[in-house]
Amino acid sequence: MKKLILLSALVAGITSVNAADLPFFQASLTPDIANHSKTTETSGLALSVWGENPHHGCALGFVNGSTGESSGFSWGFFVNYDESYTGVAWSMVNLSQVKFVGWQSGIVSVANEFHGLQSGFVNYSENLHGVQLGLVNIAKNNSWFHEFPDKLATGFPFFNWSF
Repeated sequence: MKKLILLSALVAGITSVNAADLPFFQASLTPDIANHSKTTETSGLALSVWGENPHHGCALGFVNGSTGESSGFSWGFFVNYDESYTGVAWSMVNLSQVKFVGWQSGIVSVANEFHGLQSGFVNYSENLHGVQLGLVNIAKNNSWFHEFPDKLATGFPFFNWSF
């Protein structure tokens, strides 16, 4: 238990040193109507109707957009979209343009390169390194599907994987 507390304090200290120069709070109605410009990197809490920033921390909103290398927890009522994200993204629709590392959960989750767990009704990844749980799961790089459509489909219902 002492090791866990010490490790948590160390991680919090390192994070606070790295985030010391970044704004802690971001509020936005749209990417252009916000207390910080959409190019400003933020760390901490972001509350948005529609927000779009490079962000590290917790983003809560209807539509959350993360540009550049972003990380943390993103809960979007309708959509989470990002370029590259590390962490957890929960929304009806999750879209990751370049790379996602962590857990995406929603009705539809799409990622170009994905490392981790995708869960939802429809999960799609061009390059999956992990597990998909859902009704429709498609991983274009799954080695079982090199002879598609003659042999097997590129997706599995309920469970799919590629490592």
